[in-house]
Amino acid sequence: MVHPTSPQSSLSSQSPVSRRQLIVVGAGAAGAAVVGIGAARLFGNDANGIQPGNGTTAATPPGASPTMTQAPDQPPASTPDDPDAPDVIDFEDPAEPSDASDPAATPDGAAATNPGDILEGVTIRQLRESLDGWAFTIVELVQATLERIERIDGGEIAVNAVISLNPDALQIAAELDAELQAGQSRGLMHGIPVLLKDIIATSDGMPNTAGSMALVDNTVVRDSFIATRLRESGAIILGKTNLTEWSNFMGSTGLSGWSSLGGLTVNPYNLNRSCSGSSSGSAAAVAASYVPVALGAEFDGSIIAPAAICGVVGVKPTVGLTSRAGVIPIGFSRDSIGPMARTVEDAAIALSVLAGFDPDDPSRTVGLKTSPHAMFDTEMVPEAGTVDYTSALDPEALRGARIGICANYQGFDEGSQALFDAVLPIMEAAGAELVPEVYIPSIEDISSTYVNSLTEFAWGLQNYLDTYTPEGPMRTIQDLVDFNDANAGEELNVTDQSGLTDALAALAIDDPAYIEVTLTIQEAIRTNGIDAVMDELELDALIAPTATLANAAWDQSGFMSSSFASSVAGYPSVTLPIGLHDGLPGGIHFFGRAFSEDVLLGLAYAMEQQLPPRIEPTYIPREE
Repeated sequence: MVHPTSPQSSLSSQSPVSRRQLIVVGAGAAGAAVVGIGAARLFGNDANGIQPGNGTTAATPPGASPTMTQAPDQPPASTPDDPDAPDVIDFEDPAEPSDASDPAATPDGAAATNPGDILEGVTIRQLRESLDGWAFTIVELVQATLERIERIDGGEIAVNAVISLNPDALQIAAELDAELQAGQSRGLMHGIPVLLKDIIATSDGMPNTAGSMALVDNTVVRDSFIATRLRESGAIILGKTNLTEWSNFMGSTGLSGWSSLGGLTVNPYNLNRSCSGSSSGSAAAVAASYVPVALGAEFDGSIIAPAAICGVVGVKPTVGLTSRAGVIPIGFSRDSIGPMARTVEDAAIALSVLAGFDPDDPSRTVGLKTSPHAMFDTEMVPEAGTVDYTSALDPEALRGARIGICANYQGFDEGSQALFDAVLPIMEAAGAELVPEVYIPSIEDISSTYVNSLTEFAWGLQNYLDTYTPEGPMRTIQDLVDFNDANAGEELNVTDQSGLTDALAALAIDDPAYIEVTLTIQEAIRTNGIDAVMDELELDALIAPTATLANAAWDQSGFMSSSFASSVAGYPSVTLPIGLHDGLPGGIHFFGRAFSEDVLLGLAYAMEQQLPPRIEPTYIPREE
């Protein structure tokens, strides 16, 4: 089990520190350990792109499916089978290290100084071409990824996005290399490393903690549906990302990006700034090019807000399109698992893997037919593996689209508004018809969602503990409260635990009062809200600035986002990076009707094609 050392008890000690211990990865099932490789060996001398070894794509072997690729004669790199091999991946390189303030920078035309440098900004398709052409192996790709995480996530830079690593990652990579050599590819995600928010259960030795020290020893006994889908696609679950503890539901004084187990995650664009939350580490990890895709989870803005202020794409799917089984919850009527990526296409590739009907999802179980997650006909959720969202990526999708500018979410701050206003004429030039001053009146009718959230949190968390960590020391919410009280110096020095204590007195899941308030909220925001205004104005989507620009890492007052309406409705959202203002990223939020992911992704993709390339982070150093 790999997890960071216990945090110190004082608030000042929670500033990011070296996390090198985190990157000491246990050997895989076969006792494999691999030493580092030089950048020239891994990637050749081209620092400006990933070049297949012979510039060709492998041919399809006789009798094989067209989706399978024939590997060249050379085998994948093997791992030593010496049982006495060191249990550490050594990525030390004799070359001079990059400047700590810009660790991924490589001079034009020069060889990368570190194996992980070449991963900056790389896409899934670029990796796929290189792996299929044997420019490098999956084992080598994982090694380079681990090197980049060690160098940027820890040390002097300390983005602090990763909370644990998979002890079997290299062994899994070697097995996937063997499949490629045998002429078998599982698809675009075969061998692609991904990171998961640390609420998504995996049965591979990594704890699933929600950022809480209390859950470190609660051993996970089974994979979540999401983890199973990723493994089936050939993706490598490389590790878990830090988050706002308990997805920001632990108490009323939480700090975005901070957990007692993982410390504080900061923004790669400026290490003095917040990366929002609660999917903080996932957004920061993608922005810093650790992996092309990381998964987040959203209850209210927890995917799109951190994605926007970390300058990446974020997709929050319709509630129920992606399974929540095996995910530490807030509330099943709003929780949604979705991808973060640096391009819309990469997000669409990942969503195609994640989407699919799961009979164990909370929306299908425990007689909850009267509650809102039974809102959508199950036939609207496709069978897993049957939908390809990349087919919706049309560069001309803006042409003829009728898009409403949501008046409820304007003027958050000067920077985010300036970036948003600047892209509106670009959208119109691409053929979009923009409808100004579109107002969702029912938002003001929703006085509070806390009562129904407490009920769903209490039921969902107990169900998770019973099903996924049944033998752990933490069996109930009361156990968690007692643990926090006993370890208040570490657990309660930044936030209280009012969310947990309030959940002890939550209404039962079948209480008529819970059902009434929940259905009232959903009718207001869906039927009388988003659906009504989109139908009346014949809109394809709504848009708004996604969130305010990143505020100070330790003073996050005044942060706002445009997520509330779509989150409470359970409807989909896509955020797209649209540039920098004073060095900080901003985003545009596309949202709309239930199960309109294809429409929103198409519009975001078309917008992406109209904009300059995404600007990589420069890791502005901390101020003394």
